Amino acid sequence: MSSSNSVEMPFLDHLEELRWRLFKSAVAIAIGVGVSFALLYTKQVDIIAFLSQPIQPYLKQPLMVTHVSDLFDIVMDASITLGLIAASPVLAWQLWGFLSPALYGHEKKAVIPALIGAAVLFLAGMALSFFYVLPVTLGFFMSFQSGSVQIMQTVDQYVSFVISMCLAFGAIFELPIVIALLSAMGIVQPQYLSKFRRHAFLGCIVAAALITPGSDPTSLIALTIPLYLLYEVSITVSKFISRRRERRIAAGDE
Repeated sequence: MSSSNSVEMPFLDHLEELRWRLFKSAVAIAIGVGVSFALLYTKQVDIIAFLSQPIQPYLKQPLMVTHVSDLFDIVMDASITLGLIAASPVLAWQLWGFLSPALYGHEKKAVIPALIGAAVLFLAGMALSFFYVLPVTLGFFMSFQSGSVQIMQTVDQYVSFVISMCLAFGAIFELPIVIALLSAMGIVQPQYLSKFRRHAFLGCIVAAALITPGSDPTSLIALTIPLYLLYEVSITVSKFISRRRERRIAAGDE
């Protein structure tokens, strides 16, 4: 418990505070989802047209739907996703307000940069996937199309594929944040990460080959480089955090 708290909050008061913070979070999500649905339903934002950009150059006919409710399901899923993204600052603020009294001073200073870094890296991973990896991957898959075989792509399957790829890349780009947290807890040491650089590089090549199927070496190299750079960034972050942790332990702060 932080030394700044001279009196601990009673358990029932904790529950009451948690209830109100959950209520505020739910209201923020409801507003975000409602506004997102209104924008998508009125075609102010054509989410299907946006998500179909990577595959448009390879289509010989428009994307198809096989059920009357498919488009509604896609709009609802997109509304929920966009609503959560729009409400995320409020959710983060409510979580911070509930947990911050129990954190030490140095922990409070580390939380906000970690949250900002996680958000930036996640968006960077999604952008790389959508604007580069998806077009290359789709081009490889669509290259199997011939005069006797034509791919008839449905909207729901395509959108699910796009979202899965983008979320996977966003998660992969969280590696430096995960390493930072593990280093802060003393679970991972930078010496250990440096020792396995060659193994990590090989792992990045394998991951890039699995994510971008095809024989194009340019695509493989272009994806391997940012994956390995993330590992090097993780080593640097781990060294910085480990040094600070050692200094705090030496000073008797932990």
